[in-house]
Amino acid sequence: MEAKNNPKTIRAWAMFDWANSSYNLVITSTIFPAYFTAITTTKAHGDVVTFFGHQFINTALSNYVLAAAYLLVVLMLPILTSIADYKGNKKSYMQFFTLMGGIACCGLYFFKLSTLEAGMICFGIAAIGYCGGFVFYNSYLPQIATLDKQDAVSAKGFTYGYIGSVILQIICFVFVLSPKTFGITDATFPARLSFLLVGIWWMAFAQIPFARLPKGEPNASVSPDYNVISGGFKELAHVWKKVRSMPLLKRYLPAFFFYSMGVQTIMLVAANFGAKELKLPEESLIGVILVIQLVAIGGAMLMSKLSDKYGNVKVLIGVVFIWIFACVAAYLTTNATQFYMLAVVVGLIMGGIQSLSRSTYSKYLPQDITDTASYFSFYDVTEKLAIVIGLFCFGFVESLTHSMRNSALILAVFFVIGLVLLFSLLSAERKSHKNSELSGL
Repeated sequence: MEAKNNPKTIRAWAMFDWANSSYNLVITSTIFPAYFTAITTTKAHGDVVTFFGHQFINTALSNYVLAAAYLLVVLMLPILTSIADYKGNKKSYMQFFTLMGGIACCGLYFFKLSTLEAGMICFGIAAIGYCGGFVFYNSYLPQIATLDKQDAVSAKGFTYGYIGSVILQIICFVFVLSPKTFGITDATFPARLSFLLVGIWWMAFAQIPFARLPKGEPNASVSPDYNVISGGFKELAHVWKKVRSMPLLKRYLPAFFFYSMGVQTIMLVAANFGAKELKLPEESLIGVILVIQLVAIGGAMLMSKLSDKYGNVKVLIGVVFIWIFACVAAYLTTNATQFYMLAVVVGLIMGGIQSLSRSTYSKYLPQDITDTASYFSFYDVTEKLAIVIGLFCFGFVESLTHSMRNSALILAVFFVIGLVLLFSLLSAERKSHKNSELSGL
């Protein structure tokens, strides 16, 4: 096994974030939401579209498709990660999901209103590819970094992701803002070209971590005579039993679940909120999301520093407090200036909470485990299930009230529950440390 804290391995690992974060920015946050809203809003039908014979509000449909994609991920990943640990081939799964997501993004190049069904299927498959690859990527963290370095390494991954995605976003931005410079006359072409570039970028840069990261190690505790499927389920049951016996991890997962409902949903619907509630033009939306990404780089680094000084849970509590404020502020936002100011705040806490959440979970795991993919499947399943519920609630409330403001306010409730659970975790952590000190006397 390669020694931990190897700078070359850590840089290669972080490049996977560089590769696939372009999907997260261009497809889920900026150009695709603006493009989708534009082509599905017509004079004849307003913001209502027909999808396989059923009518939906356009933004609610995109939320439902994403929720369905994440639900499939929730159902698949526990089995896949258990099998990956059993066979020791988690890098192969990273490669498979990367190829799936990249090709689906390339398929979005053909997305127009006349191909709505096929386009939304590609949209959903791309989400599955992104989420599927990320769980195996996350599982490398305790394998490549020691406990004292995991906050910094986790932040490095997100920082690489934000930088890489911003570079590609700027390239796409040039085509979107100045199509005539390149002789482009089709109004839909700049956005569709952006989707194609995301797929190529994602698959190309992912080859760097694939060349460097270790393949993975088979779980030596499982007999090689076991059937791979039954072996996967047995390994999953074994990990679940262990998670239940870890008091801090058992308290952290519910807190993470509830605040993730808010964090992930806000990230996915921010552009649609600006377009529909504030009537912001596509150029302004892309610009503000770029600002969020740049500020998020500083946020990830800042939270890593603060966690060293105050501890992960205390910093998470402070960040969730700010998220509650952000939800209430979104409900009250009435103009572009307020939206931009809120975007800066969201950017600062977005990068921080994602990076710190991952490293906090990693720290609560036994540091000598080899079946990291199975353990991280619980983390990713928790997050993806939170996204499913968050997106469904957001879309459902919008469908009922025809206002995204009410949906934003609902998310504040999830953050409040997460905050209460974090305080409970903090109390348990203090008690655990006290007991450890007493036992050491």
